[in-house]
Amino acid sequence: MPGVNALNGIAVPLQQTQADAATEIANNALLASSLWVNVALAGLSALLFVYMGRSITNGRVKAIWGATLMIPLVSISSYLGLLSGLTVGFIQMPAGHALANEVILSQWGRYLTWALSTPMILLALGLLADVDLGSIFTVIAADIGMCITGLAAALITSSYGLRWAFYAVSCAFFLAVLYALVAQWPDAAADAGTSEIFSTLRALTIVLWLGYPIIWAIAPEGLALIPVGISSWGYSALDIFAKYIFAFLLIRWVTDNESSIRDFALHSSSA
Repeated sequence: MPGVNALNGIAVPLQQTQADAATEIANNALLASSLWVNVALAGLSALLFVYMGRSITNGRVKAIWGATLMIPLVSISSYLGLLSGLTVGFIQMPAGHALANEVILSQWGRYLTWALSTPMILLALGLLADVDLGSIFTVIAADIGMCITGLAAALITSSYGLRWAFYAVSCAFFLAVLYALVAQWPDAAADAGTSEIFSTLRALTIVLWLGYPIIWAIAPEGLALIPVGISSWGYSALDIFAKYIFAFLLIRWVTDNESSIRDFALHSSSA
């Protein structure tokens, strides 16, 4: 029947209530587990990071800790939104797509998560490297542009070509972010005395963030080479390392080396 697709043996109409979407997720063990594991890890990470930052007095370290703490807090909210069906939808693929005229599950809420959590990652890295605020703002703006155009690529149903056009624009924004991380911010980190940890976290971020557009390209949104459960686990696995492991390494380093990090007040007085 046009406009429906079999998900777990159930015909899914184009319009779905949140309860129906949540039921579809719950009935797909692979998909549901990819979301619940992040709820658990995000909650545990937030509690751990609060404990790790209990004794911070340095203003810059507090700012880094606060930005980093927001990463699991945003993530737990987002993953609960996905599980509830609030930020999930079913969309019909356009002509030309491998699943043309079929309905796929779109976890569009992930893009909202990334639009809020990845700027916190970049803000923390920028503060760690003592980058000027103008550069931080520019990179965060490019990052948000990357996420929003990625959302557009995932949701467009009128044209298969436009899906890939927005995907290309999103990748262009990503290149701007990579340029700053590779060519601009390392010098600032060296001057700030945080080059070693910055280089480690930068490498972790670049390698893992490269995985997101690759998964999109082979997921149901793109070439449809893998099912939604596999792609969801791919995104979730990347989130675990790009967010919680990243955040743990960063908070552990700044709390262990608080005295060597320039405070905001000290930096201002020396300018």
